[in-house]
Amino acid sequence: MPSPPPIIIKKKVSHGGHHGGAWKVAYADFVTAMMALFIVLWLMNSSKQIQEAVGGYFKDPSGSSKMVGTDMRGAGENFVVTRDNMKELKEQLQKSIRQIPKFDELQSHIEMTVTNEGLRIELTETANGIFFESGSDKMSADGSDLVKLLAVELGKLPNTIAIEGHTDSKPYPPGAIYTNWELSSDRANSARRLMQNNGIRQDQITQVRGFADQRLRKPDAPLDPSNRRISLIVQYLNKPANTGEQAHEKSPSTSLDSEKLPTGNQLQSGPKRTGAGSIEAIEKVGTEKK
Repeated sequence: MPSPPPIIIKKKVSHGGHHGGAWKVAYADFVTAMMALFIVLWLMNSSKQIQEAVGGYFKDPSGSSKMVGTDMRGAGENFVVTRDNMKELKEQLQKSIRQIPKFDELQSHIEMTVTNEGLRIELTETANGIFFESGSDKMSADGSDLVKLLAVELGKLPNTIAIEGHTDSKPYPPGAIYTNWELSSDRANSARRLMQNNGIRQDQITQVRGFADQRLRKPDAPLDPSNRRISLIVQYLNKPANTGEQAHEKSPSTSLDSEKLPTGNQLQSGPKRTGAGSIEAIEKVGTEKK
């Protein structure tokens, strides 16, 4: 009698059910917490200006309430120089100036001081003329490189700029038509033209002043070469007033305590150019300065 066919039993091994995406939610929370931690650490080491800007953005993303965080369009323009942070601008410019080729030779002739009017940048001369040729308003190559670099950096700011020209007390010969008054004014105007061709906005320079030898750097040594200098003044800019909650309040005065200026030979900056980056040389009438 034949044996019955074997019975084969097949067992189907079933896998566990899908675990779902709960782990993704937990991971996303972890990443978000880490990002918040790093943002807090970054803000703690940032300047007060950046902290105010970030805080103002989260309080009012449109930037219309406090005028902080979104009131400027670029990173450079967002740095508004006021009395509170003028020293920060001084440090930034000092770092940038180190990039010029002959910094070691020029550094002793570049001085930055914070005054009642703003940040004063003075380029003082040597006996042989390091920034300008003697008795001329023609700027040297080293002077041009430095002024161009300053123009690029200062052009990023919303602050206005005043330019001054100063000479020593060495007089021109009697009867000369061209004097220290014209020379100081022409040198200030040469600096203005070069800066406006290399980064400074046309409306950023508000004053060009020629003082001749009336404001000597060393009054006890009126013939000292350092009395011949060009001064760039980055003027203070008041923080913008709130447009919402302070609209009903009286706006504060924007006047600043500045130096009293003579009325004799001040010039308004009227652009007069012959080409991009050019410096106009004025023909000297009379004898050459000693």
